[in-house]
Amino acid sequence: MYDVAIIGAGIVGTSIARELSKFDVSCVVIDKSNDIANGSTKANSGIVHAGYDAKEGTLKAKFNVLGSEMYEGICKELDVPYKRNGSLVLAFSDEDMKHIEMLYNRGLKNGVRELEIIDKNKLLSLEPNLQDNVVGALYAKTGAIVSPFELAIALGENASQNGVEFMLSTVVTKVYKENDLFVIETNNGVIKAQYLVNAAGLFADDINSMLGGQEFKIIPRRGEYCLFDKAVGNMVTRTIFQTPTNKGKGILVSPTVHGNLFVGPNAIEMDKKDDVSTTKEGLEEVIKGGNRSVKGLNPRDIITSFTGVRATPSTGDFVINIPTKNAVNAAGIESPGLTASVAIAPYVVNLLQEQGLRLNRKSDFIATRQNTKLFINMTENEKKEVLKQNPLYGRIICRCEHITEGDIISAINRPLGAKTVDGVKKRVRAGMGRCQGGFCMPRVVEILARELNVSPIEITKSDKDSYILTGETK
Repeated sequence: MYDVAIIGAGIVGTSIARELSKFDVSCVVIDKSNDIANGSTKANSGIVHAGYDAKEGTLKAKFNVLGSEMYEGICKELDVPYKRNGSLVLAFSDEDMKHIEMLYNRGLKNGVRELEIIDKNKLLSLEPNLQDNVVGALYAKTGAIVSPFELAIALGENASQNGVEFMLSTVVTKVYKENDLFVIETNNGVIKAQYLVNAAGLFADDINSMLGGQEFKIIPRRGEYCLFDKAVGNMVTRTIFQTPTNKGKGILVSPTVHGNLFVGPNAIEMDKKDDVSTTKEGLEEVIKGGNRSVKGLNPRDIITSFTGVRATPSTGDFVINIPTKNAVNAAGIESPGLTASVAIAPYVVNLLQEQGLRLNRKSDFIATRQNTKLFINMTENEKKEVLKQNPLYGRIICRCEHITEGDIISAINRPLGAKTVDGVKKRVRAGMGRCQGGFCMPRVVEILARELNVSPIEITKSDKDSYILTGETK
């Protein structure tokens, strides 16, 4: 039996788990996938929003601005790539400029710092590869970029270091109350807890219904992306938005923290919550939308495309409430949810405390992660030292990203370590380069099988049943 059970191991669930790990409470995180951040978090834009877009007075506005201010410190503690590169919202007409002024005033009301409306000349001096028909922009200097899945993994690792248990590949089938305890029935047995947090992402409405909370719906909204090679990663240095519509912030163009460029997403409402397919029409829409902002985007430079599904709430705002005694919903956390998640976490923990959860702060809480630096990022002295300890750091496996066997072994053996090819990819970027694993995947499979002491046939690409090999040929 646990003090707190969290359903969902995306960026929201892991943020809350890490916050709870600062206190003397027993906590378990439950997720149906076999790894952290295998849902919406995995296919997220990675934008740390400044906070000018969310309507004044909403939970989105409140937690967006708070989260933006917290990000740099948390990423530094957990050794996660983060860059405050600033963002621009482009205007292409006088009508757009009126909307820009509205966003500027909203940002001021929300408490966003360092906002500025700039004209065409200044805009093109900042970003010369923008289209010539821009007329001005909103410049948010506090906008930033991060690797969303790396942050979620870091939060989960740190929570695990501090005593939080994780039950992955565990599907919740039923939740109910029995003698004031939550009984959570799963494919891996029954879990009991005094308090429950619903951070189930796309399926949070189902969990809320089991809890008897006030009804809301999660509307799955598919967004397709194109990731470009690092050779064109410097086409823009800031995150480039278009004037938003009622469907969202539109097609954006942005550098990534690792030096690539990506374009997307579109926004397509659908019925299936697990449809992550890409379509020819959707990708064409993404490229067309990107070219509206930036000159010279060439589809030949795309190294991969992918789809994320956003958990859009029917309420129009984050659903953070108490569905039943001793439970908290942290649901419908769509954009700017990545930014807001780190601020939502202490708020949720406070809601649990108000319902009776005793929070005694640990004296031995570990705030940082150790030995997470990749070989390519080490100093010459650090490389010499680590090679003495483990010569496998001298063997390159992923040539595109310069990832060594030592890096991969570390990713497998860390807390909540990688068990799949994509698990390695998310942690150390092996397979993230130009060839997308064309050369290194067989070696990654071999290393996983060896380190996990299983047959290579049992290794999957991502979640269950995504097997890579079927058997020996000779």
